[in-house]
Amino acid sequence: MIEKIEELLVEVNSFNTTSKEEIENFRIKYNGKKGVLNDFYETLKEVPNDQKKEFGQKVNSLKQAIAIKLEDLKSASASSIVVEKDDLTKPAFPLELGSRHPINLVKNRIIEIFKSIGFAVADGPEIEDDWHNFTALNLPEYHPARDMQDTFFIEQNPDILLRTHTSSVQIRYMEENQPPIRILSPGRVFRNEAISSRSHCIFHQIEGLYIDENVSFADLKQTIQFFTTELFGKSKIRMRPSFFPFTEPSAEIDVYWGLNSETDYRITKGTGWLEIMGCGMVDPAVLKNVNIDSEKYSGYAFGMGIERITMLLYQMSDIRMFFENDIRTLEQFKTL
Repeated sequence: MIEKIEELLVEVNSFNTTSKEEIENFRIKYNGKKGVLNDFYETLKEVPNDQKKEFGQKVNSLKQAIAIKLEDLKSASASSIVVEKDDLTKPAFPLELGSRHPINLVKNRIIEIFKSIGFAVADGPEIEDDWHNFTALNLPEYHPARDMQDTFFIEQNPDILLRTHTSSVQIRYMEENQPPIRILSPGRVFRNEAISSRSHCIFHQIEGLYIDENVSFADLKQTIQFFTTELFGKSKIRMRPSFFPFTEPSAEIDVYWGLNSETDYRITKGTGWLEIMGCGMVDPAVLKNVNIDSEKYSGYAFGMGIERITMLLYQMSDIRMFFENDIRTLEQFKTL
């Protein structure tokens, strides 16, 4: 009997697992009502008196070994579970829901409005060459209007640069497609400007182009009127004569927002009017550059900065807020 207990001690001390099921089977085998220890307790009654002391000590040794082994097995099992489930790449709890960026909210709204009157979306590269960004748009190398679009050059000879407007997308589209053309070209653009509350070296534009037969300035005005009414719910706009090398005649579009808050005063410089876009009839020279018959076709183009409109709609007084990724700012758009 003593030899049997010695064998069981070796078996207990050598047993090892992290499986909860195997640990439970081990406990039942040794500590259960019909387990090994209870069997030895029952046997103790039949052991001769001169052997009871040694037998009892061996049974107690086995009992202690079983208790220690069970404690060690449970600790090892708990540690293995933590290791299996503890993924340090997971976000911390509670999981915060994100939101769409205000720039995307306004961009998508503008696209929806123009899609409702037949405009499609076109895309193009942010890194451009001189032809698509300047020359094809009636901005030759010597033209002084290039100074208004000072940008970041990546290479020279030939000139490769970060695009200064999404008009380059319109050139690429017209090179590959013949009228009728009715497209929007949203995207990020870059200009070497001083960063302030009203301007940034990175911003977003959305430009439109419509080329077809008998397109007039009246068509342009009605399109702009429709757009501003849909977006702002206000119909009061004004068109000021302006100059763009790629359109003739050209105009700046202002929308009257009013002076109802301090932000309104800051954004509109105290006038209540905010310039939201430039527009005009496409210059025949641009059509010739992309092999479109300027005698048969005419068209209009317009372009707007998304940040300025977003600032107006959401009463944001500083353009830098769009690029700081401050969660306190972005959290305000969770439900939009």
